[in-house]
Amino acid sequence: MYENKTEELPVKAVLACVDTGEFDAEASIDELAELAATANAEVVGSVIQKRPTFDPATCMGAGRLEELKEQLEPLGAELVIFDHELTGVQVRNIEEILDVRVIDRTTLILDIFAQRARTKEGKLQVELAQQKYRLPRLTGMGTALSRLGGGIGTRGPGETKLETDKRHIRKRISYLEAELEELKKHRSFSRSRRKKDGVLCAAIVGYTNVGKSTLLNALTDAGVLAENKLFATLDITSRSIELPDGRSVMLIDTVGLIRRLPHNLVEAFKSTLEEAAAADIILNVQDLSSPEMKEQAEVTESLLNELGCEGIPQVYVMNKADAAPFTDTVFEDDNTVMISAKERTGFDRLLECIMKNLPETAKRMKLLIPYDKGGFLGKVRQDGKIFSEEYSENGILVDALVDVKLIKEAESYKV
Repeated sequence: MYENKTEELPVKAVLACVDTGEFDAEASIDELAELAATANAEVVGSVIQKRPTFDPATCMGAGRLEELKEQLEPLGAELVIFDHELTGVQVRNIEEILDVRVIDRTTLILDIFAQRARTKEGKLQVELAQQKYRLPRLTGMGTALSRLGGGIGTRGPGETKLETDKRHIRKRISYLEAELEELKKHRSFSRSRRKKDGVLCAAIVGYTNVGKSTLLNALTDAGVLAENKLFATLDITSRSIELPDGRSVMLIDTVGLIRRLPHNLVEAFKSTLEEAAAADIILNVQDLSSPEMKEQAEVTESLLNELGCEGIPQVYVMNKADAAPFTDTVFEDDNTVMISAKERTGFDRLLECIMKNLPETAKRMKLLIPYDKGGFLGKVRQDGKIFSEEYSENGILVDALVDVKLIKEAESYKV
């Protein structure tokens, strides 16, 4: 039997942006094109209109929209994506002029997130963001949402479909928030358990598509999806690695960041990003091959500050050195390392940097412990790690990772 496999054809889309001078419109619409490609849209054209302010009714000027309408049919476009958040009224008005479906930047990002979420928490967070975004936009979405409903036993007399939909969404938001609160408690418990057990954590943060998942895969063989697409992975993955000094560190991948990340998404993914705020060290991954590396780094830094990550040691991981045109301008030091996650180069220096910037929780030592001090060896074994032990006439010779609270006592047995 032959399997009938049909792939979803890309939707032909035109991008639209109003340049009020608030941000770099060219760079933003380039990123919107990447987002559209990630969501399986084929970008067939784009338009930027310079205006001092947005039109409250149509975002872009009505005259410019009429011109755009004439271009859509020859291009075969069936979708227009605006590089701004639109109100329900604006979407309705623009669709009436253009006669094609219209979505905005946030709706596009939410669609990508919905495609990419795999875990229960990821799916709940995406739906919560979608419902919160949808609620204030129901008003003005046309006659379909303002008819009287006829459901038996579902609505009070005279209640409109709009009011029913709003009530349903509010109930759904309350349910999702309660579910996420429970998951947040579990995550908080896991974090406090790791702290109690002395597990060191390193959060991998950075702009979307800088190679965070590729780095995690290369260091740990985690098997995380790594594609050259924005938001290839949304769900948290954590894997353990061993540092040169024998300490183990839990590497935690976090959701990628993006300029003008919708507020609802920042809120919805706070619990995911809080892993960075609770980490012992942050690996701030940056894309050396990107011409917008500086702007991307600023977005990452801004969100880390918003999450209260000041004071946590950071290692700046300059990734994609294999594809970067100018690597000789990068100055490497104890906090900065140049790597290629794809080619797996620079990892030894990266592990050294992590080791140097982590707070001292344990120290690798060679000790000769007298036989009558076997109790101390038991403490070392319980709170640290024994790499090797050898029995000699003077005592037990051990190569051990000694917990910080035992280091002072261990100094007297140091070889």
